[in-house]
Amino acid sequence: MKYCGTWYEIAAIPSKQQRGCAKTKAEYTLDLATGRVLVRNSCRRNGREASIRATAAPVEGSGNAKLIVTFFRWIKADYWVIGLAEDYSWALVSNPAGSRCWMLSRTPYMDEALYRQLLDELRLKGIDTAKLVKTAQG
Repeated sequence: MKYCGTWYEIAAIPSKQQRGCAKTKAEYTLDLATGRVLVRNSCRRNGREASIRATAAPVEGSGNAKLIVTFFRWIKADYWVIGLAEDYSWALVSNPAGSRCWMLSRTPYMDEALYRQLLDELRLKGIDTAKLVKTAQG
């Protein structure tokens, strides 16, 4: 699965759990035994690493563009890949309502012109980009 590996958060509509986070990234690993994707989200907060683990399963018929992510075995969340570079260098992810959004990159930094282009893409998809907060990766 090409989507596996490390993704750095460039910007997000942050959740309560993400407030105060910097150096945020997500790591996806395919579990060949189950076909699920193992997820590890991490960030630096108050000088310490904070992380959470989850599993993700593709929604049948979505071409792997829609995932159901399960945290703590009972909390489920829908993650839809709504934009993806052909070379998998960046991804745009949201929930179905568009109230949550993440701009992800394979590198911790993104060219400003590309960032602005992706903001335009998000707006076209109905995402309120005024709520997006750039993630400090330095």
